[in-house]
Amino acid sequence: MRRLFTAGVMLMVFAAVSSVSGQWPTYTVPGVPRTADGTSVPGGLPLQPWAAALKAERMAANSQDNPDAHCLPLGPMQLHTHVDPRRIVQTPQLVVILYEANYGLRQIYMDGRPAPNNDPQPWWYGYSRGRWERDTLVVETTNLRDGGWLDINGSPFTDAVRLTERFRRPNYGTLQIEVTVDDPKAYTKPWTVSLTQRIKVDTEMFEFICNENEKSSRHYVRPSPR
Repeated sequence: MRRLFTAGVMLMVFAAVSSVSGQWPTYTVPGVPRTADGTSVPGGLPLQPWAAALKAERMAANSQDNPDAHCLPLGPMQLHTHVDPRRIVQTPQLVVILYEANYGLRQIYMDGRPAPNNDPQPWWYGYSRGRWERDTLVVETTNLRDGGWLDINGSPFTDAVRLTERFRRPNYGTLQIEVTVDDPKAYTKPWTVSLTQRIKVDTEMFEFICNENEKSSRHYVRPSPR
């Protein structure tokens, strides 16, 4: 991983899966959650009853309230598993992840600052702090907006969520990510999933301005009440 995040500024583009646009060759990424609820947690997510009901409601509406469907920032797991690539840029004090999807941007501070404790404004991407544990970059994120979509299937998270991501690069072309979700309001216990991304060489990301000429949302149809 330190080869990726060196003392200078390094840029790497990673993708979770291939795009259907023909830009990338077909590739099935190992380790990406693929069960019915979008995770690889045995037995499903440990949802609180209200959270399970909300997720079922979101899925019954064909996920049309997903922020991605309205050109808003994607949820944490949806960012990690989205088909569009992302670029990681590192400086000694800051790691930046640029997502092609909806032109997302995450800032991970590496200067040792603590979590904010002054009742900060919740952010779509939260407040992220990183540190090195040998060859693993550990990122803790808090103070996300309440009522978010963790993944495309509507698994919820609240303002109490704490995300811990562990980024490790076992070889030049592979990035392994382990994500632990700790949200006692929405889940009965913390849970962890892992996924793998691969490097995209000799290419650049697109400028993805989602709201430009967006005409899809007007056609969304909700299921009729039973």
